Amino acid sequence: MTVNGGVSFWLQQVGVPTPRPALPGDLDVDVAIVGGGYTGLWAAYYLKRDQPDLRVAVLERRFAGYGASGRNGGWLTNSVTGGRGQYVKTHGREAAIAQQRALNATVDEVIAVAAAEGIDADIHKGGEFEVALNPAQLARLKEAAASEQSWPATDVEVLDAKAAAARINVAGVQGGIWHPHCARIHPAKLALGLAGAVERLGVAIYEGTTVTEIVPGEARTDHGTVRAAHVLRATEGFTPDLTGLHRTWLPMNSSLIVTEPLAPVVWDEIGWNGHETLGDFAHVYMYAQRTADDRIAFGGRGVPYRYGSHVDQDGETQPRTIESLTALLNRFFPSTRSAAIEHAWSGVLGVPRDWAATVGHNRATGLGWAGGYVGTGVTATNLAGRTLRDLVLGNDTELTGLPWVGHKARNWEVEPLRWLAVQAIYTAYHAADRGEQRGRATTSPIAKVADLVAGR
Repeated sequence: MTVNGGVSFWLQQVGVPTPRPALPGDLDVDVAIVGGGYTGLWAAYYLKRDQPDLRVAVLERRFAGYGASGRNGGWLTNSVTGGRGQYVKTHGREAAIAQQRALNATVDEVIAVAAAEGIDADIHKGGEFEVALNPAQLARLKEAAASEQSWPATDVEVLDAKAAAARINVAGVQGGIWHPHCARIHPAKLALGLAGAVERLGVAIYEGTTVTEIVPGEARTDHGTVRAAHVLRATEGFTPDLTGLHRTWLPMNSSLIVTEPLAPVVWDEIGWNGHETLGDFAHVYMYAQRTADDRIAFGGRGVPYRYGSHVDQDGETQPRTIESLTALLNRFFPSTRSAAIEHAWSGVLGVPRDWAATVGHNRATGLGWAGGYVGTGVTATNLAGRTLRDLVLGNDTELTGLPWVGHKARNWEVEPLRWLAVQAIYTAYHAADRGEQRGRATTSPIAKVADLVAGR
């Protein structure tokens, strides 16, 4: 029987932690960080490590790692959320290259910190592999590869159908691309290990504490007010729950399933010996990893958005989503058809209106923020944490000069326009994928219209 929810398979596997004590009442600190996920924990880690006398407190509604940080697909990859092209328009080509190089280096920074702090997060740097399964996807793959290879520091290799199947034997694969700047991780092991490292540095983590409003100098909670010169918002998909921020980022749902450990004979058929992360070129794309204990964790969109920006509480996903992801897994790997699906879950990720991640800090008010990663945050959160450190400490560095610093997107539309837009976008993407799977040789115009509506 498939377990559904329980926050995530990752957290159930290592054990959902006993919550730390809540905020005991009003508190004065130097830096208050709202949100105990990767962003908040990385910011706390670097601030306290580099300036030990700072009084830093992390405020978390449930427990550290409860949100996307404990539920994601485990891709520590170098993606520039929203693409490099946006930065060429606003800051020039060299700034866009700097953003890419910073993310490449961040993959190795996370690996290095995990090793230094004794965090065993099942990290394996096998690169990122994406496949095309029909002619339209193959055309997009070739276009993407040509674009990537026109930039330095992307290091993309193109594989024909035979070479792609030799790397990971996806049924019907027509081609693939690979780059080395990605590692497979166990998300919850990283999140919980990082929380422990932060505490060892002397940071206070208050769990079971709901922040309801952030204003200059204060984070107001259900257990008291935390006064701080700097208040940093690191709430990602849960940002709409804060007063005045309901339309800032849209909480997009993503779901995963995980198989039982697969037998050696199945792995002999599939291959996947390099432990690459795996994605595809569908419009409603999938993402997957081979876990350290030889399962396949396989994810994609289920019901993408809940009306009114509501977010789930325990990670339960819809039965039809489990069915559709299982069918797609079996289509990719026919030898998994007899494998049990042991667990399914979902989580929310933050989507700005322009689909571009951001980090910033207002020196006048002391308010800072980071997020809007659109599912690419495992790496970007570390870069954001180090950037917030420099901004708070007033250091002018290469990181504070990156083009995502200070970026702001317009708000999402009011309901029901917001809900209608998301439904229309994903209905169109699903229709486009079905048409392409039936043999359409070029990208469906329906998908191009959906891109315009989405603001990509």
